Amino acid sequence: MTLDSTTQQTIDQWLSGPYDAETKATIQDLIAKGDQTTLTDSFYKSLEFGTGGMRGEMGVGSNRMNKYTVGAATQGFANYLNASFPGQKIKVAIAHDSRNNSPEFTRIAADIFTANGIEVYLFPALRPTPQLSFTVRHLGCQAGLVITASHNPKEYNGYKAYWSDGSQVVAPHDKNIVKEVNAITSIADIKFEGNDALLHLLDGAIDEAYLQTILVNCRQPEVIKRQKDLKIVFSPIHGTGITLVPPALALLGFEAVTVVEEQAIPNGNFPTVIYPNPEEKEALTLALNKAKEIDADLVIATDPDADRVGAAVKSPDGEWALLNGNQMASLILYYLLKVSDLKGNEFAAKTIVTTDLIDKMCASKGVPCYNTLTGFKYIAQVIRELEGKEKFLGGGEESYGYLIGDAVRDKDAVASCAMIAELTAYAKDQGKSLFDFLAEMYVENNFYYEGLISLTKKGKAGAEEIKQMMINLRSNVPATVAGSKPVRVLDYEGLVSTDLLTGETTPIKVGLGIEASNVIQLILADGSKVSARPSGTEPKIKFYVSVNAPLSSAADFFTVYAELQKKVGVIQGDLGLV
Repeated sequence: MTLDSTTQQTIDQWLSGPYDAETKATIQDLIAKGDQTTLTDSFYKSLEFGTGGMRGEMGVGSNRMNKYTVGAATQGFANYLNASFPGQKIKVAIAHDSRNNSPEFTRIAADIFTANGIEVYLFPALRPTPQLSFTVRHLGCQAGLVITASHNPKEYNGYKAYWSDGSQVVAPHDKNIVKEVNAITSIADIKFEGNDALLHLLDGAIDEAYLQTILVNCRQPEVIKRQKDLKIVFSPIHGTGITLVPPALALLGFEAVTVVEEQAIPNGNFPTVIYPNPEEKEALTLALNKAKEIDADLVIATDPDADRVGAAVKSPDGEWALLNGNQMASLILYYLLKVSDLKGNEFAAKTIVTTDLIDKMCASKGVPCYNTLTGFKYIAQVIRELEGKEKFLGGGEESYGYLIGDAVRDKDAVASCAMIAELTAYAKDQGKSLFDFLAEMYVENNFYYEGLISLTKKGKAGAEEIKQMMINLRSNVPATVAGSKPVRVLDYEGLVSTDLLTGETTPIKVGLGIEASNVIQLILADGSKVSARPSGTEPKIKFYVSVNAPLSSAADFFTVYAELQKKVGVIQGDLGLV
């Protein structure tokens, strides 16, 4: 068995270093089996912070989530905090989701922080990621941490680092933390023995404080009173949503909430689904069955750490249909723009790969909409930089993450569930369904449809393949796509926008959620848009396609929908993606 020298050197370090006997035995077993693929994937690199922090499969190795990679990340984080706040009393809040090993990884991190003289405020049981974001700001912490892998398969876990504003770390902190982590060359540098005198367990008071922020977001309490019997089916998909979504809906006044019992108990094996991802219809099967049984008005489901939410609505043919992330983000903004008492200083924010329908609706109301790189930390960065000058109305991203108001600085499925229920009640109060509300939005603003192709390329070979795909796209812009000529290329890696008709280049302005990033966008002459982006947290490259057309009436919904779907398919085919 032959491994590259860097991989072999890392394996040798783990076998000869002060790692526990079980870890070494597992490595030796992989060597004995000649499992070169697993050994390479486990040791060829170290986990790095991406758009969502550090995330990977659990197991032995520098490229896996385990006590040592969690330990190194936390020691590096602690070193950076102590260097950044010299002479100050440093506080860190920590939460975790329902995944296997999450409680253990959480306690390891808490011990390392306290061993480094940092006070830790720890949730004694699982809690949603957005509540951690809120808690960091509420308690005046310098940082925060969530042990979670969001909606990834059960084999994964992860590490989300937060800064003092409640946002996931951004430059320069993210890169500086990585430097500190990489500076740890031996696990002897990690202080695993905690100081319990610096450990504080949080209680229900922080839950109540967080829930009050959701109550503040409510725009139409009188509508909810009239529609208190709105039939809502909710599933936490074995995750943290069970802790706060039902209480949030009850606080607003919704009295007919049915929780999917089979998915109500937290379980890191996610036994009732293939993937605990509310973007997938399969994950909502039980919720949809319950909705049919009770003739519900709305289905909502949250991912394991309750920062993403999926929703389903009954269409005119009586079948239940999942709304995608672009549709729900648009509906939330459509509702907020319609019913909010706008003062003239509000703004919205979304990512550059999220539907331009939001930009159009905001422009019609005179509300600025800032476009950021993918990753909610960039939306949080805009909120931070405009704090005290402009008021954040709401925003989101196509990957099922939304935020209302600025009490939290990350995507918030708990608050989003509450807002989705409210806007559904608003529609029903007018004799409409959520589907009717969706069609109404499209009639007013054009029918926008987005398609996504996500290609998984695992391991070192996969990473190299993704790199080559981006190189090819940059150097070979197609002459036409679906019969339309590309007229502009936005290359966020080089921060340059190129007019393909004139050859003129202009810089892409850095700031307010924009920095250099490996993203390319093609703008077509007919207004369609194609975006390509390697994921920062998963072994994937994603291609986003956006098209739109007028919708003259709700009766034409499915006709126009089919036409737009067909056009997206043609674009994807012309780009060699299908």
